[in-house]
Amino acid sequence: MSATTAFSDVEALLARMTLDEKIGQMTQLDLMMVTDRSVRPIRLDEEKLREAVVTYGIGSFFNTGVGFAMELEDWNRVQRTIQDMIRQETPNRIPLLFGIDSIHGATFVREATLFPQQIAMGATRNPELMRRASEVSARETRAAGLRWAFAPVLDVGRNALWSRLPETFGEDPYLVSTFGVAAVEGLEGENVAGCGSVASCIKHYIGYSVPVSGKDRSPALIPEAQLREYYLPPFQAAVRSGAKTVMLNSGEVNGIPGHANKYLINDVLRGELGFDGVVVSDWEDVIRLHTWHKTAETPAEAVRQAIEAGLDMSMVPLDFSFFHLLKELVTQGKVSEQRIDESVRRILRLKAEVGLFENPYPEPEAVAAFGESGYRELAVEAATEALTLLKNESGTLPFAKDVRVLVAGPAATSLGALHGCWSYSWLGWDEDHYPPGTPTLADAIASKFGSENVAVRRGVEFNGLDIDAEAAVTAAAQADVVVLCLGENSYAETPGDINDLDLPQGQQDFALRFYATGKPVVLVLLEGRGRVIREIEQGAAAILMAYWPGGGGAEAIAEVLTGDANPSGKLPFTYARHANNLVTYDRKFTSAVTEISAPGDIKLHPSKPQWEFGHGLSYTTFDISNLRLSSDILRPGETLTVSVDVKNTGSRAGKETVELYTSDLFASTTPAGKRLRAFTKISLDPGEMRTVTFALTAADLAFVDAGCRTITEPGEFDILIGGLTARFRYEAA
Repeated sequence: MSATTAFSDVEALLARMTLDEKIGQMTQLDLMMVTDRSVRPIRLDEEKLREAVVTYGIGSFFNTGVGFAMELEDWNRVQRTIQDMIRQETPNRIPLLFGIDSIHGATFVREATLFPQQIAMGATRNPELMRRASEVSARETRAAGLRWAFAPVLDVGRNALWSRLPETFGEDPYLVSTFGVAAVEGLEGENVAGCGSVASCIKHYIGYSVPVSGKDRSPALIPEAQLREYYLPPFQAAVRSGAKTVMLNSGEVNGIPGHANKYLINDVLRGELGFDGVVVSDWEDVIRLHTWHKTAETPAEAVRQAIEAGLDMSMVPLDFSFFHLLKELVTQGKVSEQRIDESVRRILRLKAEVGLFENPYPEPEAVAAFGESGYRELAVEAATEALTLLKNESGTLPFAKDVRVLVAGPAATSLGALHGCWSYSWLGWDEDHYPPGTPTLADAIASKFGSENVAVRRGVEFNGLDIDAEAAVTAAAQADVVVLCLGENSYAETPGDINDLDLPQGQQDFALRFYATGKPVVLVLLEGRGRVIREIEQGAAAILMAYWPGGGGAEAIAEVLTGDANPSGKLPFTYARHANNLVTYDRKFTSAVTEISAPGDIKLHPSKPQWEFGHGLSYTTFDISNLRLSSDILRPGETLTVSVDVKNTGSRAGKETVELYTSDLFASTTPAGKRLRAFTKISLDPGEMRTVTFALTAADLAFVDAGCRTITEPGEFDILIGGLTARFRYEAA
């Protein structure tokens, strides 16, 4: 079905629809509304289903109805049953669109391939890997008959406390934009109607990721210039790449809830960015304009505010209140039917684009592609490239394969800490829902070093509670090395809120006890954000940041420990040294200036995070040299070519990320110390050298000024690559 034909059919269908049918299309319910949750496997309640899709004409379901991943055949049965009833019992036979949180794989499909969380994918600095992983996610989601993925997350993660930081690609807008586009392209493919593709949903528009308190769904204060400088670019890039849908911010920005912000939705998203797809709410966020945000005196006013702001579909999710309230508003003339038609037109067009009108059922070709050979290998590859070696004193890593290893710590046997949230269940910590035989990190290490050479002692819980710490420390006497697996169990959204960024004291004390044994201790950090480890960093012989690396993570970590793989990850965020000194890499000059006693008597006190954004070691060494510019002047319409030579000066093959930063020396608003403008990842054999070239234009130097204009001002700029600096001047005329 061509785009033109699809649109024509949509217009004809829209003209035939009643008001009830239209409002039904704008309503999204949790599948549990029509299931019998006391029965396993899932069973649809026929009368409840009929009430939803026939009486109310509901246009979309989401979630699993049971709260955790279902078998592929159960998903297919559910989809066929729903679409059959719609085809047989409704006048216009409008197929149902099913949305699902395929955040890092087909989350809610048993045996699906789960990739590293987005924060770990940002660490790979390999957007092509992100695109390939998203293609697999799309195929396995579509195999279940699901054609709409609530991914990727394009929030820029600049608050280290925020519980959804692991779902972001990191703290830099260029990094997030690059990976966001790769994810959208991987999910939607060249033809979103194809049986290997799904519609993407870029979220959470906008400003969700920097709440003042660090708590999920709480208020953010973001000057509009900063909103446009840091948080809008990823959404703009994804819209340009063809993203079909947008999910709104559950919180508020500058006192206006995301679901009632007409300026940001209609004027900016639809007007400036040109987005013409479907805007969907997050969980229960329309009624919360009344119950939480207090901008609406009544539930009906909450619906009116959201619809007039530009919302197309409400994730209600557990009743028919939205349907009744919106119908009442139209009947009373408080919302026009023309406004309803705008949203329904977009929803019908989306259904046409994903091929539902042609065939609403699970496609045999899609089912056949589920679990194909190579998917797991790709998950291991992605996890391997994400692993970030933060410290490696005296070549502690890699280990010889005949060493005796004690694997200790709460993450040693935790599947939640390997996979993170949205892993066969919402929170990811319920291990009963993982496929049988899913390996823990301890399992993978034992398979590498031999079970006879590996002892396992958890010692403490994630909260620091002592369970067998003494026995674990005693066991170190029989080991040559200790792999201490610390960090965070999985969490999502509000359950991940914390009041202290420090790693729990019980975990830190556990590490100190191992240091006292004199055995080399390697910290493996399985965590969604950088928990502060200042007090235990020095005693560790090596530190490997694993993030939440997904289904291939255990094997990838074991391969890095043995040297069968060479780590190449780079931090996608600034790793804090102190919980009260949370800075980002692009901090400004004044963040490091202190006036000592008298005016003008100043001293630089530079912020010293534990590790900077972009930090990451390798088992080999690289030399970056010969930074050169094609010109020392850049003018409008011209391109500045920047080149460096990169050489592998070590004894083994490795991958290195070359990052290009610019520094605007002076500007009309205080400039950042540096900004990431480009990066590329290359693979080099020992002794091999390669020239890496970047192209910059005036647009790459732009910033948002106090008047919220995106401009590039004349002046001097520095190029910074790998410790090298070169200067040029931008001349506007």
